[in-house]
Amino acid sequence: MPDKHLLILNQQQIQQKIDRIAYQILEDNFDEEEILIAGILPSGDKIAKRIKSVLDDIAPFKSKMIGIELDKQSTSLKAIIDFDVQDCSNKVVILVDDVLNSGKTLAYGFGVFRDVPLKKLRTAVLIDRNHKKFPMTTDYAGIALSTVLKEHVEVVLDETGEEDGVYLK
Repeated sequence: MPDKHLLILNQQQIQQKIDRIAYQILEDNFDEEEILIAGILPSGDKIAKRIKSVLDDIAPFKSKMIGIELDKQSTSLKAIIDFDVQDCSNKVVILVDDVLNSGKTLAYGFGVFRDVPLKKLRTAVLIDRNHKKFPMTTDYAGIALSTVLKEHVEVVLDETGEEDGVYLK
């Protein structure tokens, strides 16, 4: 990595944050039979899979992964989903992304479920950057970072072939 990259979280710290998020989800949904974990592609999906893996080990309820691909450059909601959104009716959905910056991605993620009567919709992010243009808050966050707008947070996970890390550029 170039010198201008500052390591914010290493592999062990990322796993600790994911474990903590999973335990918070468990505490919030202990009485549920099943929850749906909706990962926003490409990186939120990887975080969601890790959260699901921890929940599979600790939770009495079942968790099911669903994927959402959003066109983040569009001025309107354009999403590709790998599930029938009506199957989410009266269920708990956890919407997961890697970094919350402006809030636009999570706002679009909410839009996928706008016509479905959900039991609960919660959000989980690994990094909350506190630069919201949209009124988004997270229910579960690994870490909140106060950064300047010109800085970029990069989440690198081992699925990319590199060691896990969260870097500030």
